[in-house]
Amino acid sequence: MHMLIIGAAGMLGRKLAARVAADGGIEGRPVNALTLVDAVPAIAPAAFAGTVTVETLDLSVPAAAARCVAGRPDVIVHLAAIVSGEAERDFETGYRINLDGTRLLLEAIRAAHLDSGYRPRLVFSSSIAVFGAPFPEVIGDEFFTTPLTSYGTQKAIGELLLSDYSRRGFIDGIAIRLPTICIRPGTPNAAASGFFSNILREPLVGRQAVLPVSEDVRHWHASPRAAVRFMIRAATMDLTPLGWRRTLSLPGLSATVGEQIAALRRVAGDRAVGLIRREPDETIARIVAGWPANFAATRARALGFVAESSFDEIIRVHIEDELGGNLVAA
Repeated sequence: MHMLIIGAAGMLGRKLAARVAADGGIEGRPVNALTLVDAVPAIAPAAFAGTVTVETLDLSVPAAAARCVAGRPDVIVHLAAIVSGEAERDFETGYRINLDGTRLLLEAIRAAHLDSGYRPRLVFSSSIAVFGAPFPEVIGDEFFTTPLTSYGTQKAIGELLLSDYSRRGFIDGIAIRLPTICIRPGTPNAAASGFFSNILREPLVGRQAVLPVSEDVRHWHASPRAAVRFMIRAATMDLTPLGWRRTLSLPGLSATVGEQIAALRRVAGDRAVGLIRREPDETIARIVAGWPANFAATRARALGFVAESSFDEIIRVHIEDELGGNLVAA
């Protein structure tokens, strides 16, 4: 099998490639070729027995999409995007990358389909930002999409395009609405949601972190490890039960910021919690207030998607995967 990961230099792209390399495939199906694409050079995973091709491409440039699919990958995981905060600040770039890049990829696949019958599995990374307030207490699978950010709008359009291109037979596509991924490794990024990770990741290694919202803010989370499981499941599952409703809201954990901090205290103690500094930010608070906080995810759960059940578990996943099992701030 040949797998193409677009956005391979990003956190989830790197973790997905590393998991495929470690397992030698996905769900028991061997992967003998990996193509890693991003706007900056991706790093080939260690110990992968197959062929790795690294391409530095901007998907919003028309010729780039055709180059991505020239090798006819069997599975395409599309992770490339401008994150929420940056898409809100830079309207034109957000639409160019998040919408135009996705449409150009779909058109390149369609052209290959018309030429040779090519029809890959396409996993599109969407977001719970496609939903906008007001919300019910728990969002069901029938709830409508009314995004309140440019990023959410771009993702919602991508979902519709994926469903239509699947219906027309050009792709075998599935869009997965990822929860906010927490705890993200590395350094803070431009995502408005970044503080959810920052207030845990930084104190765990003895650094201060800024909390820009109140502790009663509730949100929907899953770990990077769970996100990789989601992508692998979406890449290999039978999509027949979905019919033409090719988008899934995925399982996660609904928790307040206060509950996050309480879990940090249980795992790492008062010293870690004391490193969180409160600095209210009205812009971030306004964006986050329009985001959903709890989902039923009934369809996804029935199809075998599973996330964590506590923030203690999410924190321990981070310690295992990113800190070598060592708790620096204990």
